[in-house]
Amino acid sequence: MEIQDLYFRWKQSTGIATDSRKVEPSQIFFALKGDTFDGNAYAMAALDQGASLVVVDDPSLAHEQDSRIVIVEDVLTTLQLLARHHRDQLNIPILAITGSNGKTTTKELTRDVLLSKYRILATRGNLNNHIGVPLTVLSITDEIELAIIEMGANHQGEIDLLCKVTNPDYGMITNIGKAHLDGFGGMEGIKKGKSELYRYLSAHGGTIFLNEEDETLKSLVPVGCAVVPYCPSDILQVRDDHDMISYESNGCLYQTQLYGAYNINNIAFAVAAGRYFNVPEDQIHLAITSYKPGNNRSQLFKYQSNHIILDAYNANPSSMKASIESFVKMGGEQVIVLGDMFELGTYAKEEHAAVLDLIDNYVFVDKIFIGAAFLSVSQGHSGHFFKDIDTAKAYFRNCHFHNKNILLKGSRGIAVERILE
Repeated sequence: MEIQDLYFRWKQSTGIATDSRKVEPSQIFFALKGDTFDGNAYAMAALDQGASLVVVDDPSLAHEQDSRIVIVEDVLTTLQLLARHHRDQLNIPILAITGSNGKTTTKELTRDVLLSKYRILATRGNLNNHIGVPLTVLSITDEIELAIIEMGANHQGEIDLLCKVTNPDYGMITNIGKAHLDGFGGMEGIKKGKSELYRYLSAHGGTIFLNEEDETLKSLVPVGCAVVPYCPSDILQVRDDHDMISYESNGCLYQTQLYGAYNINNIAFAVAAGRYFNVPEDQIHLAITSYKPGNNRSQLFKYQSNHIILDAYNANPSSMKASIESFVKMGGEQVIVLGDMFELGTYAKEEHAAVLDLIDNYVFVDKIFIGAAFLSVSQGHSGHFFKDIDTAKAYFRNCHFHNKNILLKGSRGIAVERILE
């Protein structure tokens, strides 16, 4: 079946399913593969549940002789090609956002700002990979006026692939930091991988939103590419970043619900994007001050008598350093609870040791470290080190902290927030 024929069948369907257990009537089931599953094995079950079509790449299913079975060379590639075909039918701008840290917060702030004037579709949750991005593109309906696509990557070539699926008109990189060091092959590999967005835009007549105060990003812009420059320090003047960020812009003071100085650039881009797309100034700042982070990102809340700073959606050396430095600014009696940083490969010991060296510069009431990586470099450093969250939780519970500021930060696989259970 040609992509245009599959596209016609998709337009007649009720959508796409990738989990046979969740197939709804008249959906098309794409039999994707994973490390521990093969969707081809569930194709017939998907038909039994009402799928109008199943897209598979197991030739043995041809013996079923069912016209509802479409056999392709590769299911994932077909899904991506279908998304690109849909994108080619759309006459709307797409803004792509990538970077080492702050992608999701930047996307959500920008989404809320642009929603003040336009019908927007933005990546939901963290559907920002080679599967989530095509599914997001395929969810763009005719009434949408602008789409914001978040792009995540852990190796070179992935951002370029996602660009080929989405064909963005605009793009921005939040920053270049030490995330997925192992997959990218070090910092130079991260620069090359993330800047694939810049190179795609340059080659296809797109436009880059560029933070001119970031020398690394400036160095990666291809010669001759269209650029919309912005300077965070010109857009807003920070009045407080010790607790919730407050800022002044055009003589007016605004109070956000965002914690951490690392969010200042995220706010600045949302303002810059709103101005570029002609959102009224008062609506821009109303959207930003109304935004409340969730999903373990820069959240502040009370736990018993303590103030918790929960920044544990994920962690890498750059975000860990930024989070610790912002936390120290808060002052008061402080406790840190840090979990291992994943996907560092051969850089793991070096980077976890660097975090401990940084922490040694400050005074905390207590320091709690969770995971094998921190444990492996603990010698010579003060603090309490635990192999897993369950053993750390028992210690934390017996501490009976009172009126403390407590930072929880770590990679998602550690689930540092469970220490509060």
